[in-house]
Amino acid sequence: MKKHGYYLFTYFAGEKYADGESIFFAVSRDGLHWQDINDNHPILTSNTGTHGIRDPFIIKNPRTNQYTIIGTDLKMHEADNWGEVQRIGSRSLLISNSDDLLNWSAPQLIEVAPEGFGCVWAPEATYDPVTNQFLVYWSSKTNEDDYKKQRVYCATTLDFTNFSSPKLMIEKDHSTIDTTVIHYRDHYYRFSKDETDKRVFAERLKQLASTPQPVTSPALTALSGVEGPTIYKLVGQSKWVLLLDNYSKSGYFPLLSNNLPKGEFKQLPESAYHMPSRARHGTVISITQEEYQRIKNHQF
Repeated sequence: MKKHGYYLFTYFAGEKYADGESIFFAVSRDGLHWQDINDNHPILTSNTGTHGIRDPFIIKNPRTNQYTIIGTDLKMHEADNWGEVQRIGSRSLLISNSDDLLNWSAPQLIEVAPEGFGCVWAPEATYDPVTNQFLVYWSSKTNEDDYKKQRVYCATTLDFTNFSSPKLMIEKDHSTIDTTVIHYRDHYYRFSKDETDKRVFAERLKQLASTPQPVTSPALTALSGVEGPTIYKLVGQSKWVLLLDNYSKSGYFPLLSNNLPKGEFKQLPESAYHMPSRARHGTVISITQEEYQRIKNHQF
């Protein structure tokens, strides 16, 4: 029997490092204390597009058991043209696949947005058992409003190679980025960043395409200057960990919830966790004990 309760954190390290816009791994036995893999050197780099890969999201295909990483095609090391790259940036995702979490295909550029889109940022995906497809979503500015506001768009795919035309998924009065989704019981819970007040907000949906209902969360409202939410359930427990990136200060930190539907989160003291070195926007999945050991022992 494969024992679960182990975790893999896939992330990038940020543009201030020459190697930071690459993929890094860390592993954990409890979802809170993390150990760097490969001596905190990249396990995967991009040699196509902008030659940078950011905001990695990892997902396992329930039909094939293959793992896929999707990421933002963006390189900002020694650059400061944030406005420009939202208007004339990459309209493609970076895609890499693996059968064993150890050996990854070279990232491929897959165009998902048409002309008029200025960027494709922070992609994530959710498998929809109703349609047997993946819903892939990301943030973009478009020429529709002269690139004034980030909205979240989505497309469907069976194989992360062929995508449907993008549709609008989230539009607010403010720019919205960094959307992440988790399913629990009969609802989806969606977390996104409000780019105006720099806070993360929560919503609940019956289906991926249904109208969301806000989830009131005083703990999230109290936190500003955060982004890159990623959430995962602790295996065998009715507890969820929400990681937020305090991007201008201390970096990623965890909040713990015993009641996801009510949006109840508690920030943990620093003594209760240990984050990976240089961790920026990324995602966490549950892995088996065997996968945990193989990743720790592998020479990337």
